[in-house]
Amino acid sequence: MFDQRTQSEDKTVEKLPSLPRARSPRPFVKWAGGKGQLLQQLERYFPRCFPTYYEPFLGGGAVFFHLVEDRPRFNAVLSDINKELINAYAIVKSNVEDLIKQLRCHAARYKLAPKEYYYQVRSEEPLDDVERAARLIFLNRTCYNGLYRVNKMGEFNVPFGRYKNPTICDKENLLAVSHVLRWSNAKFLAVDYIEATKDAERGDFLYFDPPYQPVSVTANFTSYTDSGFSLNDQMQLGDRFKELSRRGCKALLSNSNTEEVRKIYHSYHLQKVEALRAISCKADTRKGHTELIINNYTRRQL
Repeated sequence: MFDQRTQSEDKTVEKLPSLPRARSPRPFVKWAGGKGQLLQQLERYFPRCFPTYYEPFLGGGAVFFHLVEDRPRFNAVLSDINKELINAYAIVKSNVEDLIKQLRCHAARYKLAPKEYYYQVRSEEPLDDVERAARLIFLNRTCYNGLYRVNKMGEFNVPFGRYKNPTICDKENLLAVSHVLRWSNAKFLAVDYIEATKDAERGDFLYFDPPYQPVSVTANFTSYTDSGFSLNDQMQLGDRFKELSRRGCKALLSNSNTEEVRKIYHSYHLQKVEALRAISCKADTRKGHTELIINNYTRRQL
């Protein structure tokens, strides 16, 4: 389906001149730090037209799905170092019908014994890419707080979530997502942000949503994969942002409002915005806090 470095694009691009409006696609996985609640603030910084869109920290893909709703057709390079997540996107694009069948099977078995079946699936090794994608979506929809977390061995270790009636198979949304992934001729990469953006050129639009710089010692949550994202990683990302700026790319980035982040991006446009903390066991304890939207262009250049 794809390898760690690249997935070749289809030789024949399917002709999809328009995007149906019957159902707007939305993220098919819940993802810590997802940008659904920040879209209104981010929208002001989205270019109207661009040849290729890059999203190197893909997660739930809320920004991508927002962009495809009312913009001319563009190519998309969607990437993440989480191989299981990228496999799921690739399957939704190319084999959504078989994926839906697998998810319906999971949903039926889950109803019989929710907790027992959850831990059974969590401990199993899928046989093929479709099963891998179905497993990820199933666990994401039924685990505690919708988290994706792995241990040092790369094993998913989030405990069971006590949901009354989780939506395991949202057929309508999966079909809508599959359509827009084909409509944008989406290319998937299971690589880091440096490799993913190596071909970005003048005029391309890139959105970076890295694991946020912790605002305190106890706020550190970067275990989306088996490797974290340190302050040194943040600084290297800042260097990449500078390089892409030199190329003439339009680069947009979100991060926490900390002294370290402000220092890294001090020469660019920084806008403070209010947002909710995404990770908390109770919705009513997700207090508002300040984040930064950082970009290397003015709104006149959009």
